[in-house]
Amino acid sequence: MRRCSLSFFLVLVTLACYTANLVAEESGEQGEPVESAATLATGTSPAQQSETPAQEPEPPTEPDSTSRPATGANAGASDKPEKPMPKAKSIELDKPVSEIELATPPKADTADSSAAEAAAPTEPPAAAAPEPETAEGKALQLLGAEVPPATSTRLAWSPSQHFEGVYSATPVLVVNGAETGPTLCLTAAIHGDELNGIETVRRVMYNLNPKTLKGAVIGVPIVNMQGFHRGSRYLTDRRDLNRHFPGDTNGSSASRIARSFFDEVVTNCNAIVDLHTGSFYRTNLPQLRGDLKNPKVVKLTKGFGSTVVLHSDGAKGTLRRAAVEAGIPTVTLEAGAPMVLDELSVSHSVKGIRTLLNQLGMVNKFRLWGDPEPVYYTSTWQRATTGGIIFSKVQLGEFVSKGDLLGTVTNPITNVRKEIRSQHNGRILGMAMNQVVQPGFAAYHIGIQAPQEQIPAPEEVTAEDEPAPLDQNAETGSEEQREASAGEPSAPTAEESTPTVDREEEREED
Repeated sequence: MRRCSLSFFLVLVTLACYTANLVAEESGEQGEPVESAATLATGTSPAQQSETPAQEPEPPTEPDSTSRPATGANAGASDKPEKPMPKAKSIELDKPVSEIELATPPKADTADSSAAEAAAPTEPPAAAAPEPETAEGKALQLLGAEVPPATSTRLAWSPSQHFEGVYSATPVLVVNGAETGPTLCLTAAIHGDELNGIETVRRVMYNLNPKTLKGAVIGVPIVNMQGFHRGSRYLTDRRDLNRHFPGDTNGSSASRIARSFFDEVVTNCNAIVDLHTGSFYRTNLPQLRGDLKNPKVVKLTKGFGSTVVLHSDGAKGTLRRAAVEAGIPTVTLEAGAPMVLDELSVSHSVKGIRTLLNQLGMVNKFRLWGDPEPVYYTSTWQRATTGGIIFSKVQLGEFVSKGDLLGTVTNPITNVRKEIRSQHNGRILGMAMNQVVQPGFAAYHIGIQAPQEQIPAPEEVTAEDEPAPLDQNAETGSEEQREASAGEPSAPTAEESTPTVDREEEREED
């Protein structure tokens, strides 16, 4: 009997469990699994389950509140605070560093940054805090690092192309001011044999005080590191880097390097001064070159003080032209000769850039330097007609008239001497150094003053569409006008002198 009663009891328990399972399945079809799961997890009674739905959303809201910044359009913004850019450590730019330190830019210690963050909340309670907020400097993000306000540091840019298996990082000097302002970029040695610009950038950058600077100054003393190491104007593959901007990530090696520099450095600038010298044993009077049809460029040229200005659209592929087409006002500062460090050219360039910083409102200690020099809206090259050794009779910056003797070319074998005389009234902006020359060698660059009204008004030209057709029209127009004026005995006017601009040599200079 006991066994029968026990068996009967087990049957009843089995039926009860089966019935409970059926009820659970029916409740699941009616959308109640959350309640049953909560009951099993918490052990609450059905009466208490009626209260749990009101309390249940609370636990999910805690993770939701923390994950909201990472959802929707703010997903990218939430990732930045989680992985902030490393802060660059403030250093003295003129302090010697090793090559290893150049490859690994200095980073601020986490202890220093945390201490700065801890000290930051103590400043807002001050009474004068609301006023500086409008002028308080901003952190500058450049080359994968964050440069805090009122600091100076040295970063490194390295192109994606490494020639001959040699890795060489290019130093990028950065001074980020304590107050807001424009970002001025100084670039030099895009041609590796041009030394004056390198020293100019160094002197300007070393003299800046980040605590009194408004805005930021980015200085790249040597853009073409491959050419600099070889003492060459060109890259290792004999390409001119300053003919490949803004570059192409899928193009030639030079084009890829140009694209890398343009994207990582140039696009962070509000204005650019690109420093150059003469090319191929020529020297230049310190001068600015810019597209004077662009109002922003004109405004930039007026900030240099006593520096000659020459109108030039810029050859296709130059950094200046590519930057202007991208909306960044840019000028070229030419001074001196290649492979030679000329103290007068460097001093002139440094003085001009410091004056520009004052005119831009970035510094206050530099005064306006002298009266503005004349603006030359066109120029021409006087060429050697025979081969031999050239001996100049004029100096850089000298004013000449039509018919003046500029120099002579003597054949040392036949002792025949030919004179080079000026065909225009103007000023010597550039000239060949005494050397052996071939027939057709560009020997003297003469700036010709012309009424400004002969230059198209800025509103008639846009930097995005017009440069290419302007160059084509100028070249075709020059041939027609030269043919038309070939038999005219009258002195050349400004309009007639414009077509004589030697575009070929202009491309070699920039």
